[in-house]
Amino acid sequence: MQNIPSVDLRDFLSGNPERKQKFVNEIGKAFEEIGFVALKGHFLDDKLVGELYGEIRNFFSLPLETKYGYEIPGIGGQRGYVSFGKEHAKGKKEGDLKEFWHFGQYVDKDSKYAKEYPDNVEVAELPRFNIVGKEAYQMLEKTGITVLQALALHLGLDEFYFDRYGYEGNSILRPIHYPPITSEPENAIRAAAHGDINLITLLMGAQGRGLQVQNHDGEWIDAIAEPDELVINVGDMLSRHTNNRLKSTIHQVVNPPRELWGTSRYSIPFFMHPVSDMRLDVLENCIDAENPKLYDDISAGEFLYERLVDLGLIKK
Repeated sequence: MQNIPSVDLRDFLSGNPERKQKFVNEIGKAFEEIGFVALKGHFLDDKLVGELYGEIRNFFSLPLETKYGYEIPGIGGQRGYVSFGKEHAKGKKEGDLKEFWHFGQYVDKDSKYAKEYPDNVEVAELPRFNIVGKEAYQMLEKTGITVLQALALHLGLDEFYFDRYGYEGNSILRPIHYPPITSEPENAIRAAAHGDINLITLLMGAQGRGLQVQNHDGEWIDAIAEPDELVINVGDMLSRHTNNRLKSTIHQVVNPPRELWGTSRYSIPFFMHPVSDMRLDVLENCIDAENPKLYDDISAGEFLYERLVDLGLIKK
């Protein structure tokens, strides 16, 4: 496959059984074959998207000393600011050429998960930053849960199988700034080749070259979305849960041509995580004689901890 398939969530939401099934078939096929789609018809509107990009540009333009004040020790980078070069891909020593922010889940104080999640960090200098971030978080979460409903049907599960795990899940909205490149990077790129940890990732900001996906022939292909599309991919948790029926695909963000080194790149992935006590044990209907069970039983919380150690965000 040389291109990322495009699907329209409005088909699934249309109330027309044939259009709904068409979406289920299309996204299921894409996630089995390459693990990525471009999605139209999501719940983000242009006004919210524009305001979110404005706020994140404002934040990353703050003085470095101000941004450092929002880097919270002891929580593995789960909330607030993570400074340039701190995160690296699994198996890599070189830090990625990026800085980023984390918005996390919003739960009522009486939720069973309230004590599990750190508080979101308020940016005093930007009164709209956290308001807009929360609204975007919730619209992306709504989109992600709807996509998971379609995938549940594709997998032969109850349509709302993932709802109980996705609502109040440990999802993260990560605005990323890839700053201008000022000197020849030594073995480092903006985001080294990796698979995502979570169930699915919904990505804003895949317009223009930079994001590349590795197809099953080992070739790197550009993943470029239209302005009104999100790019959505399968993460390792969902791949593991489905015994690799839905494939988590390796991807990277490459450095721009030298003539564009002086430019910034912004992207905003929403990493959709389940609640920590979700079992990621391989689904029984994804195991057969030709597809034996590939993974040991594990919870989402245990798997996340292992991967955060791999990424250098938690020190053992």
